[in-house]
Amino acid sequence: MPVTYRKSKLLRRSRVLWGSFSLWRPRIIFWFGAIAIGVVSVAFAKMADFAQKAFTTLTSSGELMFLLPLLMAPFGFMLSAYLAARFFPNSQGSGIPQAIAARHLHDDEDRARLLSLRIAFGKIALTLLGLFCGASIGREGPTVQVGGSIMLAVARFGGIAQTRGLILAGSAAGIAAAFNTPLAGIVFAIEEMSRTYEARANGIVLTAVILSGLAALALAGSYNYFGEASAAPLQIGDWGLVLVCGVGGGALGACFSGFALHYGRHIRRWVHPQPLVRAVAVAGLCGLAVAVIGIASNGATFGTGYEQARGAVEGQALPVLFFAEKLAACFLSMLSGIPGGIFAPSLAVGAGFGSSVGTLLGTSIALASILGMAGYFSGVVQAPMTAFVIILEMTGDHQAVIPIMAVSMIGYVTSRILSHEGRSARKEQTVT
Repeated sequence: MPVTYRKSKLLRRSRVLWGSFSLWRPRIIFWFGAIAIGVVSVAFAKMADFAQKAFTTLTSSGELMFLLPLLMAPFGFMLSAYLAARFFPNSQGSGIPQAIAARHLHDDEDRARLLSLRIAFGKIALTLLGLFCGASIGREGPTVQVGGSIMLAVARFGGIAQTRGLILAGSAAGIAAAFNTPLAGIVFAIEEMSRTYEARANGIVLTAVILSGLAALALAGSYNYFGEASAAPLQIGDWGLVLVCGVGGGALGACFSGFALHYGRHIRRWVHPQPLVRAVAVAGLCGLAVAVIGIASNGATFGTGYEQARGAVEGQALPVLFFAEKLAACFLSMLSGIPGGIFAPSLAVGAGFGSSVGTLLGTSIALASILGMAGYFSGVVQAPMTAFVIILEMTGDHQAVIPIMAVSMIGYVTSRILSHEGRSARKEQTVT
């Protein structure tokens, strides 16, 4: 065999191998990005729990320490608002509107203003600061912006053209890893993030959810967010909960969204002449009000509300007015403009509402709490499929599949009838 022929054959083989590397390089980078979202989500969850426990420990360690939130909350809110505006612009709020907006932008620089590793770092740090100061916020919504930011960085580093699909995948992976609800992550991507089913992006979303879920599973183990529930409608009165929790929860969600839209607009107009100074002042006033509500509720409204919601799902009745107090604390925390989501606090509000309904009607507290979560959450986010799937996965209550589905739809319809301005309160946390 001639030497020239051997050289040409080896050259062709090397080109094939190089071509294969070029083909696999962006895929490998994408896989590492998806795994990174799972790792970051678990670390974020652990740090959020630590921050919330630290606040609880500080405010319950002495006779007068319960008054400490009157100092911690206003100062913490003001510091968070200042740092967000000064060093991490567009990190305010839940971060979901930023991720949605970034998907519709075509310029890389514009996207970078909404999603970046710097913003992701600030989002995590300031959400932790808010929880440490008693804010009624959650980490799940911010994880969406963090996941989108990681995937946008992956697109740049790997030279991947499907930027919109990667942002969608990162957002879905963030929700899936934050709640340990892979199906809900996929449904959230379709229903809330994209509004349509994108055939070309479905594989990317599914792969990202699987890899981030596996990473979270390896670090945190297999678990249901609210444990295992087995509540089922056994009596006629239990079926009455479907209508009451659906209509009542949807109406509450619509009120939350409507007031957030209305007052959010007024606050932005007032803040506009001096955005930094006035935004910090608003945050301080909101923090003070959150502290007062928290003290009045014996600390029940501080933080995410996870413990209260889980207790209700397990059948422990909450105070009758807990849902109203938690709703007010969540509302003020959102209006303050500090980074933080409303997913977990909304679940606590819904569980509290359902618990109150169950107590008044003399029905199962566990079932009423689960249905209350479905009705209120669906009313706030106006995404019934996401509400149904996420609550089903979080509680593992497969005996109440039909009631949860019905309540989610009734809550959505009720909210749409009462609130015509926008899909959810999170949208009012607009990009500045």
